[in-house]
Parts: sequence; C-alpha cells; structure tokens
Amino acid sequence: MSENKKIEKIVGVKGMNDILPADAPLWELFENTVQSVLKSYGFQQIRTPIVEPTALFARGLGEVTDIVEKEMYSFEDTMNGDKLTLRPENTAGVVRAALEHNLIYDGPKRLWYNGPMFRHEKPQRGRYRQFHQVGAEAVGFSGPDIDAELIMMCQRLWDDLGLQNIRLELNSIGNAAERNLHRADLIAYFEQHKDVLDAEAQRRLHSNPLRILDTKNPTMQEMVNGAPKLLDYLDEESKAHFEGVQKILRHNAIPYTINPRLVRGMDYYNRTVFEWVTDELGSQGTVCGGGRYDPLITIFGGKPTPACGFAMGVERLLELMKAAGETHAPSQCDVYLVHQGDEAQMQSFVLGERLRDAGLDVVLHCATAASVGSFKSQMKRADGSGAAYAVIIGEDEAAANTVTVKALRSEDMENNQVSVPFDTAVDYLVDQITGAADAADCCDDPNHIHIHH
Repeated sequence: MSENKKIEKIVGVKGMNDILPADAPLWELFENTVQSVLKSYGFQQIRTPIVEPTALFARGLGEVTDIVEKEMYSFEDTMNGDKLTLRPENTAGVVRAALEHNLIYDGPKRLWYNGPMFRHEKPQRGRYRQFHQVGAEAVGFSGPDIDAELIMMCQRLWDDLGLQNIRLELNSIGNAAERNLHRADLIAYFEQHKDVLDAEAQRRLHSNPLRILDTKNPTMQEMVNGAPKLLDYLDEESKAHFEGVQKILRHNAIPYTINPRLVRGMDYYNRTVFEWVTDELGSQGTVCGGGRYDPLITIFGGKPTPACGFAMGVERLLELMKAAGETHAPSQCDVYLVHQGDEAQMQSFVLGERLRDAGLDVVLHCATAASVGSFKSQMKRADGSGAAYAVIIGEDEAAANTVTVKALRSEDMENNQVSVPFDTAVDYLVDQITGAADAADCCDDPNHIHIHH
C-alpha cells in the first residue's frame, strides 16, 4: 500500500443506529421503568435469539404480509444450508420458545421481552432497519380480562414515563369464520370501486384485503370509510368478549375510541386488537400495537392455546420522552480521584476500591496518550464528570497519609475543601453524600447510594 493512500473509514449500516453514551441514560430510565411496571403485574422476562428459522416467520406472519414479502433480512447459513432470518418481530419467537420448552404445561404464563428487531425498509423518523421493541405475551389466558390488563399496563407505563398525548384505539377482528364472511363482502365492495384503488390496494385485493382498510392514501379514504365493517359480522361470543374488555376499561376510567378500520398486519391475530397512537411523531404515530392471537400456537404445531400480547417501539417512545422535556442525564460518578506522583497513584487505586466497596461510583483519573495530566487539567475532568466530590492525592497528601476532599457542587465555593486522614476518607465521603442525597431519590438497590444530580 502506498503511504499516500488514505485508509477509508467504515461507517455503520444505513438505518442501524449507534446508541452513544450521551443517549444511554434515557434508554436506562426507559428500560428500568418498563422492567418495574411489568414486574409489578407478574410478568417474567424471556430472551430469545435474534436469528430464527425463516419458516417461523413465513408460517406465523403469513406469506402475503409486507414483512415476509419484502422486509425480512433472510439468508442461507453457508456452513449448513439452514435458511435463517433476523427477527422482524418477537411474538413468533416467544411462542416458539414457549412450545419448545413446554413453558405452559403447568399453567398460563405472563412473559415479556426487550431487544432489537430488523426490517429492511426505508429509514425515516421513528422507523429504522434495526429498531428496538418491548413486548409482553400472556399465553394460556382466554378471557377479556387479560386483554384489559395488558392495556392498563401500557397506561401505567405511559403515566410512569410522564407521557400524556397517547390515545387508545380499540377494535375486534373476530374469528376466522367471521372474517371470511366479511372478507368476501369486502372484496366484492372493493371490486365495485376498482377505479379508486391504487396499485398497492389492487395487489392486496385478493391476498390481504383487510390491509386496504389501513391505507394512508387520501384519495381512497372516502371509499374505504364506506366499506363493510367487521364489527357487524361478529357472532355473540365475539361480541361478548369485546364488550367484556370495554367494561373493564370503562370501570377503570381508561379512555378509548373504537376504530372499526383498525387491523393488525400479521395473519395470526383474532378478536381484540388495539393501538396506542400519538400525533406528535408525524406519520409514524403508532407507538404500541397488540391484540389477541389465539390461532398462533396451533399454527406452530401446539395444542389450541389462547394468547394475547403487545409490542411497543422503543425509539418512538424515547422521542416522546424527549419532547416531554425528559433530560435524564445523571452524573457519571459520585467521586473523581485526582492524583499526582507514583505513590499518590497507588494510594488512589486503594481508595477507589474502598469507595466502591461502600457503594459509591468512582472515576479514577488515568493517563491519556498525551500525558497523565496536570492538577489543573485533572480538576477540569473532575468537574466535567458531574461528580459531587473530587478527592485529591498529591505528593504532600501521600507523604502525610491524608487526602484533600473538594466539593464540586457546593454553593460555598470559598470553604469547599477539607483535608481528611486517608483511613477515614471513605466514612467522610459516604456521610457527605448520603447526607446530601434525598432518600426518595436513591435508586432501587439498597446497597447502592449513588446520588442523582
């Protein structure tokens, strides 16, 4: 290689984003809140692989869904010829795992997951090729009560995250027999208005006519509004189930609107379907979607088992949190250790470990490519770290077996520095920090006393 040739930088895959340290606190806040809410309803976490057999999605989602037809990252494993796919959603994977490991042999299960999904579509605001979903799956429950519980759990999560402008839309898509009757009438209706159908709708007319109801094309809206409504085809049992869900929601003051055009993109849904929608994200307004999918487990070869669930888009919800003014940026640490000289550095390592044993978060200054850094540059780093205190060990302190503790966030900057014997420094700092911390603001771990600034 010639010396003049510039080495080309490799950049990330389009639509697959890095989550940088500055963004991490908001993700952590979201994930901790989710975990706390789901745990409070008795849901247990399940983690499934991001790669599944392609057949799982082709069979589960339906061959004529957009996802299977044109959005999946599928490939052949050259080692053994297996046809594999990066998961575009995770309900199918969770159900596969539940069947494979006989999770429901001893009764129904409440499960939840969190992780990346992959779809090959045009990246835009709130829609990425690698995106993250949190989902819940309640497997083995047949009544309208679990449908309502899942919806109420979402409402609690929005409340805990401080999100207000998210509204609930509800519908029932009945069972297969009811949908078949409706489907025949729907196709006949659309055929009468074929001149209004766009190319996408014409393509779907016989393969997946329900999705035409979901169109965003303004020239088709009036015609679609006049289409036969699935709600009019429900039998008594399906109507009773849907009324049961609404009754619980009304009793718990959860507002909703019935949207007769609401359908789900996957073939496996039945009865209750719902979406949580916002107007604050432009065209990508759905932040959470779910419903009942009783047929799925038999599609995968299991015994008939009822189930219900939802999935929410993490990136979209984080956008809403930012719009609501959430700037969760806790400090990097409680204490920043500044040192100068070999002996001082050795003492700093010892003190750092003792402070961590006591439950504090500590950053110890380490050398950069340029140098160890002067006291002045180290103190600048200490201030930038967000630490409550800098602990300074120079040659004088090392010789006297003391440390200098400097309060970095003190209002009284004149008297913010004190010399403390090395062996009592841990107790002194813990007293200072726990005294300054509002007990209600401490994190969940009783052994951890990190303070949030």
